[in-house]
Amino acid sequence: MPESEDPQRSGDQRVTGYGGGSVGTVISVEDVNRQAAAIAEAGVSAGRVAELAGPEPFVKIERLRAGYGKMEILHGFNLQVARRQSLCLIGPNGAGKSTVLHSIFGFTDIFDGRISVGGKDVTRLSAKDKLKTAGIAYILQDKSVFPGMTVEENLWMGGYLMDKPQRAKEKAEEIFGKYPRLAERRAHPAKVLSGGERRLLEISRALVMDPEVLLVDEPSIGLEPRFIDMVFEILDDLQRGEGKTIIMVEQNAKKGLEFADIGYVLVSGQLAMAGPGKALLEDPEVGRLFLGG
Repeated sequence: MPESEDPQRSGDQRVTGYGGGSVGTVISVEDVNRQAAAIAEAGVSAGRVAELAGPEPFVKIERLRAGYGKMEILHGFNLQVARRQSLCLIGPNGAGKSTVLHSIFGFTDIFDGRISVGGKDVTRLSAKDKLKTAGIAYILQDKSVFPGMTVEENLWMGGYLMDKPQRAKEKAEEIFGKYPRLAERRAHPAKVLSGGERRLLEISRALVMDPEVLLVDEPSIGLEPRFIDMVFEILDDLQRGEGKTIIMVEQNAKKGLEFADIGYVLVSGQLAMAGPGKALLEDPEVGRLFLGG
């Protein structure tokens, strides 16, 4: 193709981040990764990470190296978030965002570093012990409900680690009292729920064990806009009303940063940028690469 006909070189082409403009105006994934990597060269100091969380961090990750098998995904990663704070992780595909959640919950191989909650070292605890003894719950991406079970039975499953099944049933009743939308469908199989209702059920099931920390993986994925708003309203109530600490990965970067007290940008397994969520929303480089503008 002659140079003048190359759409990547043509002078009248305008490029923006994900979700902005037509196919001809969107930066490729490779370009986003390359340009994000350039931003990441300066990195973020441990002091800045601590400053954003305040004097009493509740969840703390120090110099974490983690991955799967022999593959290292996170390279000296630091994170701090206080009680009742929310933190949103954004970044290009393959940056290691979900690996952060997986590492906190015990789904990865830890090569070095430390993870603590409330001052307790939880680095090597199993996922089961992190839920039962450290109060960490993982809300998986969409399609994690048991479709053949009723809504009520799905909630009971959230208490599978409780010593007495009756406690799970009692907690389910509390949740039905809080969310009438689920109560109306308690006897329905989960497979008939709308996308928003399924997401509500997934969140509610994680609440049965009354966790202090919620790890939320892509809360808006696959949802219509009206249900996205509903889910973030629920998360806001859990943080502001019930005092939960929330760490999330969100592909809808604008929505995630609007919600979160703290925003992190990950690139190639390292922390590239960090700041208040609303400040990152206003950062021109974040906007260009991740917000479609």
